[in-house]
Parts: sequence; C-alpha cells; structure tokens
Amino acid sequence: MNDTTLLLVGHGSRGREGNKETINFAAQWREQHPDWRIEVCFIEHAEVLLDAGLDRAAREAKRVVAIPFILNAAGHVKMELPHALEEARLRHPGVEFVVTRHLGMGREIFAVLQGQLDHLMKQLAVPDPMTTGVILLGRGSSDAGANGELAKMARWIFEDNDHELVDLAFTGVTWPRLETVVQRQVRLGMMQIAIVPVYLFTGVLIERIKEQVERLQRQYPQISFALGTHFGFDKGIFELLDRKADGDAEAGGMLECDGCKYREAAEAEHLHDHSHTAVHGEHHGCSHGHTHDTSHAHGCAHKHD
Repeated sequence: MNDTTLLLVGHGSRGREGNKETINFAAQWREQHPDWRIEVCFIEHAEVLLDAGLDRAAREAKRVVAIPFILNAAGHVKMELPHALEEARLRHPGVEFVVTRHLGMGREIFAVLQGQLDHLMKQLAVPDPMTTGVILLGRGSSDAGANGELAKMARWIFEDNDHELVDLAFTGVTWPRLETVVQRQVRLGMMQIAIVPVYLFTGVLIERIKEQVERLQRQYPQISFALGTHFGFDKGIFELLDRKADGDAEAGGMLECDGCKYREAAEAEHLHDHSHTAVHGEHHGCSHGHTHDTSHAHGCAHKHD
C-alpha cells in the first residue's frame, strides 16, 4: 500500500452534513489503517469532485484504487466514473488507475439492514412480526437494475424473518413512494410499521424522510411507527471496505462499463457537468430527465451488478 492511494468516491449531498460524515468516515478508516493512503472525493455537490480527487490521489502514487462509496450502481457509477478514470489515465500516464465494485447489495449490506430492523423491532417492544410491516426506503434511480438491488434486499429480509409484509419504497425518481406503501400496509392490517432507510449518511433526503414519517404518524394515529437511520458508520461498512481494499484492489478489477464501447457511444448524450453545487433536480442535480442506463439500449450485453 506504500505506493497506492485508496480513493473513496462518494455521491455527494446537497446538505453539508452528509459530505462531512463521509469525510469523517474516511478519517476513522485512516485511524484503523495508519499505513494506508486514503483520499476522498465526490461525484457532485462538493468542493472536491471526481477529476480533482483523482488528481490528488495520483500525487506521489504509482497506483490509485477508486472505491465507489455508493450502495447502488446507476448512471454515476456506470457512466461518469469510468469516463473520469479514462481522463485521469491520460493526465497521469505513469499511474495505474483501477476501480473496485461499488458497495452493492450483498450479504454484508443485508447484515447491516437486518441489524437495523432488529433494533427497530426492539424499539417497538418486540411486537408480532406478522402484524408488523417492514419498508425498505431507498433513494430511487432511473436505473432499473439499481432499483432491483433494493428489491433483492426486501426479498432477503422476507425470507429470513417472519414479517408478512416486506415492501420497498423510494424517496424520488421512481415509485412507489413511502406514503403509498404505508397506506397499503395499513389497509392490509399492519399494526406497526418499521421503516429502514437504505442510506449511508445523512442529508436532505434523510431530513425529508423524518418529516414524512411525522406526517404519517399524525395521519395514522393507531399505527406505531419506528424509523431507522443512515448506517454508514456501522462496523459492517468498515469491514466491507477493508475487503475491497485488500481483495478487489489486488485483483485490479474494473467496472464492466470501464472501457465499454457502448458506454463510450452514449457519453455525449448522458454525461453532464457536476461542477455545480446548487440544486438542479430532485434526485441528484440533473435536470435533463434522461435515463442513465441508455447505454444498455445501445446493445451493451454485459451485466452490471
């Protein structure tokens, strides 16, 4: 690791606290590995964006390992990150740039979500799971594959627990929204509802979720609600990144879209400037209303996890 820089690539939040938490996470990770060189950048809504972060990571390094510090891979991970890596390779020909998988929705994240649910059930005084609905609440994406990853987590939660209803909802971009799913669960007889936000760090959307749940509690006074929170500082997240740094970095893997000719053909239509910090759209600052996975419609046959 002496000549390698690990670059955590966060999504970026319109709220300063979200980016600050990502930076604090990196500081704690450095404390656990004082010999590692760890840098941080963001895709949008931050001072240090992708290009600057890659340049900073390349200083006095022979190898840069970019780690998408993002739960689900949509346009940012599939399109913009590979493009930024290609540009960085041109700017720093003597440095090897590789990228690991994003955090993903595997057994590690499932364990974190299960821990969140266990905590919420205790908060509700351990009610009958058959009358306690569960809602996994994600950010939402125009990428069906990214949304499908959350659906997989909902199914795993259902399989490993006794809850009759385990649903998913999204805070933006796609459907269903939280209010609709709560209404459905109430109609189906749920007496308690546990809401598990699938978010790493705080931000504007986390605050919005709190306001929504407060409104829902007033609308359904007969229902007991328990709301979880973001989980980026969970021990399991640190352990997952340790494995990525040790395993994926040594493997020198790359995203399927890194070097994909179909992605390159779609770049002109999809890539846009993230140097802004103002709010341009509900989800991630893009006001174009396009779908980020159009590269697949152009004939990309490989699978994006």
